[in-house]
Amino acid sequence: MQNYIKEVLKNMPADWLNLTTHRLDIYNEELAKTEFIEQFENLFNSGNAETSKFSELPTAYDYVRLGHPLSCVLEWAIAKMNDIKAEQVISFSSKTTPILAILRKNLLANENTQIVYSGALPDFFNAEVIKDVYGYKFELKEVENVSAVFKFDGSTVFISQEDDLSNFDGNSAVDFFINAHSQLGSVLLVNGVHNETYISEIQHVRRRETIAMTPANCLVALQELTGEASSKPQESAGNKAKVIDAIAAITESPTKALVGSSGLSVQYAIMMGLIHDAQENHPGKPIRFLVPPNCYGGTNDQARRVAACLENVEVVDLPVDGDNDMVQSVHSALNKMAAEDTVPYIIAEIPTNPRVEVPDLIQLEAALSAVRKTPYGETAIAPVFILDQTFCPNYHFLGEGEILRSVRTISYASGSKFPSGGKCTAGYVVGNKKTENLMEKIELHLHICDNEATALQYEILAKQMPSMNQRIQDAYQNTREFVNFIQDTLPTAKINFVSDELAEQGFTPSVFSLDLPTKGNTPEEKEAYKRDLNHKLIHLMITKIPNESKYCVSYGQLKGCYWTIPATSTQGTTKEGDKDYIARVSLSPNLDLERHKEVFLEFVASI
Repeated sequence: MQNYIKEVLKNMPADWLNLTTHRLDIYNEELAKTEFIEQFENLFNSGNAETSKFSELPTAYDYVRLGHPLSCVLEWAIAKMNDIKAEQVISFSSKTTPILAILRKNLLANENTQIVYSGALPDFFNAEVIKDVYGYKFELKEVENVSAVFKFDGSTVFISQEDDLSNFDGNSAVDFFINAHSQLGSVLLVNGVHNETYISEIQHVRRRETIAMTPANCLVALQELTGEASSKPQESAGNKAKVIDAIAAITESPTKALVGSSGLSVQYAIMMGLIHDAQENHPGKPIRFLVPPNCYGGTNDQARRVAACLENVEVVDLPVDGDNDMVQSVHSALNKMAAEDTVPYIIAEIPTNPRVEVPDLIQLEAALSAVRKTPYGETAIAPVFILDQTFCPNYHFLGEGEILRSVRTISYASGSKFPSGGKCTAGYVVGNKKTENLMEKIELHLHICDNEATALQYEILAKQMPSMNQRIQDAYQNTREFVNFIQDTLPTAKINFVSDELAEQGFTPSVFSLDLPTKGNTPEEKEAYKRDLNHKLIHLMITKIPNESKYCVSYGQLKGCYWTIPATSTQGTTKEGDKDYIARVSLSPNLDLERHKEVFLEFVASI
């Protein structure tokens, strides 16, 4: 097996190390957690390690958060060495989140947990805050070694801080072994058939609140496992300082940026940091997260998952685009929150996704900053506006003299988009002057979850961020030209994109959504025809321009053009009635636009 892994590392496709977004053309969501390993095992059994065969393997999990080819191979190899099933091994970029994943499951199942360790706990494991803020219940116990662990009424988690990720000392009294590596992350082993019900829920925590061990770190772990010389990314304080400075220059935010392993890692730290602040400053008051029902599925799902764990936290729908106006929704929602005397937190994207709409910002600022009264005549708690700025990370919302300077506003962006040009997942968050104390809490929770960006992620951002604003501008120009072309050649299509006026104000996204014309006698027939047309268009683009057009959830890449249907990708966990069955297209600063126009003309001629 180790010899085969050596061949895999020699012959693996470059995408296994470098791709951050999953290819939907080879992705079957129902089989995402099994299909890759089954077919990889077939190659192993036949001794086949050809690059072409690896390239044909289906997308593993969902590049790169839930898992990816190299994390799957690492888990498979460790499972083989311990004579267990591959799904019983789960790798994390974080050293503390695997513990939190078990605690979450046991909180909801009302099961006891004891956390046993020898030596020391991971640096960031703050037992007091994890109990008080996350609501998790557990006992801590230090032992000499794993053989000193005995049966417990509940789950026993044994944490070992050693750099040999594959070495798990057997003890049937332990339900979950966690090996925490000083640099690479951690590996969790689910021990025994009776604990297999935990697997999918642990994986879901990895998908929503952190990421799998990164491809680069999995490569190092696999090299160590096979005795090969490894090239560990070197920590560089210089890279981190460069990234913080670049974010400050781009956002003009007065607070220091925090950088996490992914956009959702950052969002989780924001949510838990704000809950922590509310518990301290408004003890006992209900906490409400106002979230657009059709926004990115990860945001939607994560908010509801947090609320499920805490009695006084709830999610409230905030309709923001299409037939709904964000300003009116904010007004009515905050009036309701004041009437209920709650702590209101609003999560929203500007521009919205996938409809690419921008609210009237002057009216939005007025709605957010209006002074409201509780039923007791007291001033209602002012909201915190949590702004997902991924589509337009260059727009200035927060600095002195900007539109949201007077409202407590936190802005974050997904790093796999423009910040890194698609080269890594690391995201970041900044705030305005009014959020300095909140940012301290967010930083605390980013560290408690051990979700800070990795050394390589900082290195990639340090290289990519200085060119970000120019890339945004060039990609917008390509997108505007393509949108105008589609409007001319297929005027019956409805295109969602920013107006020229909004672009002049600084909103220059490079993504638009396309509602294709349809036909049929009933609403069902019309919807079915349009959905079929979406797939026909995407299939034509990716087959005619395979080097540039990709069927993939992406945005802000360095080159090419990316096509997806939000309802079947980014809105995966969104309620069915709130999904958008339209084509979403994102263009990069570097692509053959004339060729894309030619193929689109072919599509128009075919319908």
